[in-house]
Amino acid sequence: MPICGKAAPKVSRNRGKRKATRWIPDQHGAWAMLTVPFLAGAFLSPRPGGAHAALLAAWLLGYAAVFHAQQWLRLRRAAARRPAVARRHVRPALVLAGACAAAGIPLVVLHPWLLVAGAAAAPFLAVNAGYAWRNRERATANGLAAVVPACGMLLVAARLGGGGLPWAPAAACLLYFAGTVLYVKTMIRERNSRTYQRASVAYHALALAAAAALAPWLAVPFGAYLARAVALPGRGIKVPVVGAVEIAASAALLASLLLVF
Repeated sequence: MPICGKAAPKVSRNRGKRKATRWIPDQHGAWAMLTVPFLAGAFLSPRPGGAHAALLAAWLLGYAAVFHAQQWLRLRRAAARRPAVARRHVRPALVLAGACAAAGIPLVVLHPWLLVAGAAAAPFLAVNAGYAWRNRERATANGLAAVVPACGMLLVAARLGGGGLPWAPAAACLLYFAGTVLYVKTMIRERNSRTYQRASVAYHALALAAAAALAPWLAVPFGAYLARAVALPGRGIKVPVVGAVEIAASAALLASLLLVF
C-alpha cells in the first residue's frame, strides 16, 4: 500500500507537466525571433525598464494565444473527423489571450499609440491565419509574413523606451530572420532541394551586402551567416544541433546590434 500511495502523485505530476507543456508552443525557432528584436529595441532605447517587461510578457503571451488559435483553425479543417483534436487548443488560446490582455491593457492606456502598432501587425497575422486554415503553415511565404511583425517589435520597444525609430537595426533583424526561413528549410524539410540551397545562398550573399551598407561591422556576423548557408546543408546535421546553431547566431545578432548601434 505505501508503494501505491507514492506512485499515484508521481503519475499526477507527470500528467500535469505534460498538460503544461502542451500550452507552450513547440515552434522553438520562433522564440528567438520574438525576443531578439524586442530586446535589441529595448536596450537601444534611452530608458529600458518595467514597461518593457510588461510589453514583453504581453508579446509572448499574445504569440502563444495566436499559436493555439491558429492550431484550432487549422485542425478544424485538417482533422474534421476528430473535433477533440482541435478543441484542445481552445482553452489555452482563451486563457493566454486573457493573460495577454491583463498585461497589455494597462500599457495601452498609458501609451495609446501601441494600438497603431497592433493594427500594423494585423495584416500579417491575417496572412498567417489564412495559411493555417489551408494547413500550409510551413509555406515559405507564411514564415516570411511572421518575420515582419516580429522584427517590427524592435521599433515598438525602442519607442516605448523614449527613443526614435531605429530603422537600421530593425532592417538588420529582418535581413537575418528572413534568411533563417530559407536556411532552416535547407537543413530540415527541404534538405534535399538544390533549388532551396541555391536560393538560400543567393539570399545570404545579398543580405551580407545589404547589412554592410547599414553598418560596415555587420559584415562580420552576416558573413558568418552566409558561411553557414554554404557549408552546413547536406551534411546530415541533427535537428537539435541546427537549433543550437541558430540560437548562437541569434545571440550574435543581438550582441552585434547592441555594439554597432
